Amino acid sequence: MLSRLGRLVPASLRCLAYGTQSAAANSPRRSSKRWSAVLSLSLGVGVGGGLLVYEPTAEDFRAAYLTPVRLSRDVYTAAATVIDYKLTLGSLTGEAREAALRECHQRGANRLLALCFANGGVYTKLGQHIGQLDHLLPEEYVMTMREHLLDRCPVSPPEEVRRTFEQDLGAPPEKLFAYFSPQPIASASLAQVHEARDFTGRRLAVKVQHGGLRESCAADVATISALVAAVRWVFPDFDYGWLVDEIKENLPRELDFRHEASNAERCRINLQRSAQQGAWHAGRVYVPQIDYRTSSHRILTMEFIDGVGVTDTAGLAALGLSRREVMVLISETFNQMIFAHGYVHCDPHAANMLVRKVVSSPVDLFSPSDGHAQLVLLDHGLYKSYTDSFRLAYAALWRSLIFADEAGIRRYSAAMNAGDTYDIFASMLTQRSWDQILDARSDHLAVQRSHQTRQVAQQYMATYSREITGLLQRMPRPLLLLLKTNDCLRAIDFALGEPVNTFVITARECSAALARERLRGAPGPLVRLAVALERLQVGIALHDAIAPLSLMAPVCAFYGAVRRAYVETSMTMYSNQPLPLEAISLRLLTCDEAYAYVRRGRELAFCLYVCACEYAGGGAHAGF
Repeated sequence: MLSRLGRLVPASLRCLAYGTQSAAANSPRRSSKRWSAVLSLSLGVGVGGGLLVYEPTAEDFRAAYLTPVRLSRDVYTAAATVIDYKLTLGSLTGEAREAALRECHQRGANRLLALCFANGGVYTKLGQHIGQLDHLLPEEYVMTMREHLLDRCPVSPPEEVRRTFEQDLGAPPEKLFAYFSPQPIASASLAQVHEARDFTGRRLAVKVQHGGLRESCAADVATISALVAAVRWVFPDFDYGWLVDEIKENLPRELDFRHEASNAERCRINLQRSAQQGAWHAGRVYVPQIDYRTSSHRILTMEFIDGVGVTDTAGLAALGLSRREVMVLISETFNQMIFAHGYVHCDPHAANMLVRKVVSSPVDLFSPSDGHAQLVLLDHGLYKSYTDSFRLAYAALWRSLIFADEAGIRRYSAAMNAGDTYDIFASMLTQRSWDQILDARSDHLAVQRSHQTRQVAQQYMATYSREITGLLQRMPRPLLLLLKTNDCLRAIDFALGEPVNTFVITARECSAALARERLRGAPGPLVRLAVALERLQVGIALHDAIAPLSLMAPVCAFYGAVRRAYVETSMTMYSNQPLPLEAISLRLLTCDEAYAYVRRGRELAFCLYVCACEYAGGGAHAGF
């Protein structure tokens, strides 16, 4: 037992002891023995007294054993990768060097993947982060991490989960819930999710942090930072300190689930505010409710939501939902966060979102009667708040990109510290070459479905990898998470078959944000009309088939409000009896067919149809 406890003695203290004894060897034998005795006594009293005051836990023993093991893995992986690059590349040039470099990248990615699996925790999070940085890191690293880490994470044993509950909430899970599944239904890099039921029978999802993460977090990040610095010393072009800085800043927040609960509440409030302002996706985005009674800094309990993954095309088809509808909803939601709210969910990969079908309201003009898609946002651990000045500059930059305004691109790229490399910065944002960005055609940023076209874009980014690394090092830190967010959304769009040109949606929302700013302080209806006109202008300029829907939104919202008021008034007049069945049927039929016309881009026919229903047929039932 004492030999095991000896492992807890800090290595620096043991080295100090050995060094003192070695120095004393040149002194007289009597003096050496005396100092050795004093040092041994001091060391024994110090360690013994510390152990009397502090009782080591299982986590302490595990950390004392695992720290040198994890460090040795780190050093081996870094050394093997550096040597591989040095020996393989040598003095190669041209195409031979490019081919050898790709092979080195793949071997390095495989080593890093093995390290992430072996060390887990922070390393798994780092690997997942790398897997979402398309065109910012070598493709071999990105694809290897993405394919193997997003759905393969460690699982904590039941006894560890139980210990976390007892330490944080003072009771085991079976005392806090009517039912608690000992086996997780999902696991991620930092936590795993268990299904539970409260004593009213309500289904819950309980997120429990993996043990030992908080204790090893600082040491792991420091080790990774040191290794990145060492590799940069050998390869000056390998300057990924920005990646470590991001993890160092954000990981402590992600490890505090109280912070995640606060993010979820603020996101819900922002979405409700958008709904009140007439956003078309009102009610189409949902944030699960938090149960604070059974939550702590390492445990987060929320309502259980049934749904399908956003990239599960078979599941979406089974629900009768189109991939286009889902992608438009996702793109609209996150563009609203970026350009309207200034508070952004920065980890929107496919595993952090669900889609379910909900029944449409009878007064919802934009939804078919058999229901519509609702996006459920999960995992609110990583958010970023953006100032109004940054948000508006970013919106102006995107508007310049989409309308091929070179002067605007130069101006607003300078605000992002891009300097003379504004053209490369623009390519990073759009994943298009500079020539494509400046193309005067309205579809110059159209969706690239050709595999060959995508390869050209990837090659363009690879050619300027050194400049990209420099840009990432000096650009504002808040922008880095937006780049990651954009890459996550592009990955989802690609998985769904790229059913919609998301640049059109981005153009509408960034233009709407600028319109709101120009009319700040003006009456609400005027602002909404100006925003609708701005969206219409953008849609027409980009040949968007559904652009006029933006202009119709306030008209239809007014129509829906009048109709809702009439329904409520009629029910009061009929002593809380519903309207005659034939009247309701006719009205729902009107909404469904109008929705179909909107979906097909026949906006003028839609307007005529609504008017005809109101004054020629439906008006008799509507009481107008």
